This record gives sequence, structure tokens and C-alpha cells, in this order.
Amino acid sequence: MITIKKSATADTRTCDWSKVTKEQLRESTEQHRDDVMKGLAFFMELIREAGERHDFDKLNDLDGFHRDFQTGFKQTEWWDNHRKIARHHLLSEDGIPEDVNLVDVLDMITDCVMAGMGRAGSVYPLEIAPETLMKSFQNTVELLKAEIVVEA
Repeated sequence: MITIKKSATADTRTCDWSKVTKEQLRESTEQHRDDVMKGLAFFMELIREAGERHDFDKLNDLDGFHRDFQTGFKQTEWWDNHRKIARHHLLSEDGIPEDVNLVDVLDMITDCVMAGMGRAGSVYPLEIAPETLMKSFQNTVELLKAEIVVEA
């Protein structure tokens, strides 16, 4: 959980701005910057974890991966399961998790760019469905909100 303190003097929409001193505004701003750093650290940890998890099943089920690979993916038993358990296959309808988030989007972008550049020296055009991107955005908002505890 991310613990932050209530800030009563940082926003003209939620306080009587005419009574906020310069020192209070400075303190509120420093507190806000610290809170943002905590939130971004949360996302950095999620991104690190996504990197560690990336394509884990290619190694955990190397036999299945190799079996499908050897058919040029005409046989797709492993591949069909991979899209369901990996969170980054957002260009396939059955690869989009219900709780898709922007970490998944960054994982997908990184996967496609690294694979394309490393294998072919180029990246094919990437287009994500706008509704997937918007769902990712909203789910990421909810993901962060669920981690926040506000102290009085």
C-alpha cells in the first residue's frame, strides 16, 4: 500500500486559496511531489515484475513451445494457451486480459520493438484498438487508486 497524507492547501478547487501562505504552498507542493514519486515507484515495480514474467511459459513449457514452433505455428496448442496467460498479446482479441492496464501496453510495445529490431531489424506497424487502450487507461487508474491509503 502507498500511504499519503491529506493535503488541505494544495489546490484552489479544494481550499480557500486566499488564506494559504507561501510556506504552506511550498510544503503542500513538496508533499505532492513525494506522493507522485511513490506512485511512480509503484508503477516501476509493476514494470519490473512484468519484465521478469515476460514469456516465462516459453521456458517452463519449452517442449510445447518448440512443438508449435516446429510447425510454423500451424499447430497452435501452446500458442493458444500463451495468449491467455501472457498479458502482453493485446493485438489478439483472446490475448487481452479483463484487467488489462498500461503496464501490459508497455510490455506489448517493448516486446514488439525488441523482437522486431532483434529479429528483422525493423518493427511492423503496431495498432492497438482504441477501446483496449482506454480500458487499459481506466484500469490503471483503478489499480493505483486501490493502492492508496490517505492519512488524515
